[in-house]
Amino acid sequence: MSPRTRRRSTRDVDRPGLHGTVRVDRRTKDLTKRLRPGDIAVIDHEDIDRVSGEALVACRPAAVVNASRSITGRYPNLGPQAIVESGIPLIDAVGVQVMDALREGADGVVADGVLHSGDVDVAGTVLTTESVAQAMVEARAGLTSQLESFAENTMEYMLKERDLLFDGVGIPDVRTDFTDRHALIVVRGYHYKEDLVALRHYIREYKPILIGVDGGADALVEAGHRPDMIVGDMDSVSDATLTCGAEVVVHAYRDGRAPGVERVEALGVTDHVVFPATGTSEDIAMLLADDCGASLIVAVGTHATLVEFLDKGRAGMSSTFLTRLRVGGKLIDAKGVSRLYRTRISAWSLLALALVGLVALLVALWATPTGRALLQIIGAWWDDLWAALTGIVT
Repeated sequence: MSPRTRRRSTRDVDRPGLHGTVRVDRRTKDLTKRLRPGDIAVIDHEDIDRVSGEALVACRPAAVVNASRSITGRYPNLGPQAIVESGIPLIDAVGVQVMDALREGADGVVADGVLHSGDVDVAGTVLTTESVAQAMVEARAGLTSQLESFAENTMEYMLKERDLLFDGVGIPDVRTDFTDRHALIVVRGYHYKEDLVALRHYIREYKPILIGVDGGADALVEAGHRPDMIVGDMDSVSDATLTCGAEVVVHAYRDGRAPGVERVEALGVTDHVVFPATGTSEDIAMLLADDCGASLIVAVGTHATLVEFLDKGRAGMSSTFLTRLRVGGKLIDAKGVSRLYRTRISAWSLLALALVGLVALLVALWATPTGRALLQIIGAWWDDLWAALTGIVT
């Protein structure tokens, strides 16, 4: 079905289908902040990446309507697969005019691949598990051109930021002391919630410096931790977290423009510095921790594989690839830490150890007159208790 938008005058109250409140936003990460279960999400997101797809699924909307193509075929992006496999209808490529045609907060009904809201009907292609799988096969066939583009972007970034990468030129001075301490960098990305849960014992014992990258700072707070530092352009972190007392590092453009500074200063946060750099915010967080003397950098939710770099769908992800090479000697993924840190002693082993200890205690008590008397008293008490219980039952 080709995308179309037309006016209607009929009411949708009694129309069969999936009913919900329409939520409209061109930025998926902004929409998920106010999206509630049962709402109808209307986005304009070309090539939905996995993180965005999983964020939408976590909100449990009744349906997702995308103005753009969820899969263009440039590379195998994983977001649409996460949405359709969760059972959420995904209506694709309805046209950018939908962003202005639909009203935020209006009632809507999704039926047969069409979103009805008031006097507006919006239709597109309903993606299924089979159609997404086929699109992924076709996208992988054209992966070579994306790899070539990624390599070109990597070389371009290296030429622009070689002084920063190799010599640390431009990294600002911060008050947080990283010397010989672990640094835990949290990005609201792949499996960040599960990783934070797995690392709770590690955090309690090693007390690493906690760095939240934009929304990753909120993730730390949600997990019960207080961030020591917040790094990013400040577009997706809450006011409450920004004012929690953490040191703030505002990511700026190379020409010095830093839109996040205005928001930080408006909140009265005076303890902040500006870090101009071409790469992503997670890049500068890693470079900062490395340059300031962190002995180990643990990454949560960051991009680690080539598939994840391409899935993000941004040319700037080549900077993350080079940054990981730059700090590679100190960098370890959160899942690696949880596997290394996890105890090797099983529950059965602990139970057996407890039983052996109990037997040893009983033998030691029996070896002394006082101990034998104590055991006899305990035995008599147990006989009385057993007799009482037996009497109740019979």
